[in-house]
Amino acid sequence: MNFNTNPSTQVAIVTGASRGIGAAIAKRLARDGFAVVVNYAGRAEEADLVVNAIASDGGRAIAVKADVSEPAAVRALFDDAVAAFGRVDVLVNNAGIMPPALPQLADTDDATFDRLFAVNVKGTFNTLREAARRVEAGGRIVNFSSSVIGLALPGYAVYAATKSAVETFTNIMAKELRGKRITVNAVAPGPTATALFLDGKTPETIERLAKAAPLERLGTPEDIANAVALLASPDGAWINGQTLRANGGLV
Repeated sequence: MNFNTNPSTQVAIVTGASRGIGAAIAKRLARDGFAVVVNYAGRAEEADLVVNAIASDGGRAIAVKADVSEPAAVRALFDDAVAAFGRVDVLVNNAGIMPPALPQLADTDDATFDRLFAVNVKGTFNTLREAARRVEAGGRIVNFSSSVIGLALPGYAVYAATKSAVETFTNIMAKELRGKRITVNAVAPGPTATALFLDGKTPETIERLAKAAPLERLGTPEDIANAVALLASPDGAWINGQTLRANGGLV
């Protein structure tokens, strides 16, 4: 069923949008006038809550299950977006994983390495490949990196490597889409108060990281959503191929 009664309405896909930063982005883009596809991998009830919150605020959204590490699922995600709203203008590649335990490189097992690269790198590759063919001219692609690349903290070697790959995708794809007026950028959050970040950390560690930035607090999902909203808006039209570190001055 096509829910898009206004063909001029722009449409955004936000991956990993059932909670945390992704949910905040979906709600912010909906407030900015986008019809939103709330992608999730396994939390259907939480995704439905995001959709309902957007609808309660007067926006339009649907929830679509897709594991971004699976190419066929990503194709179906874009198919569902077009079927519901007629087009895709913005892709936000928020879906990603970080293990609660952060072993040093020598102590990282194969399963952890493979899963991190499957979701963070192959998942981003899958959605970017589809977006190159299906995002409307003049559209926006926003990937997700991490400020941990600049911090270079022990224990983050493999995770940071996945995000370094995303930054490389971002810079090169911006050039490869020449002529389509599609910008490709990345946002690199610092410590942000989400379950992904807080899981497995002691209160002392959280407090130390919160005080590390000059602004002396953790980021919020809304802080990161605001950065994404800029890159997705007309005001971000001249920003292309860049990584924006949204971390309160931490690095």
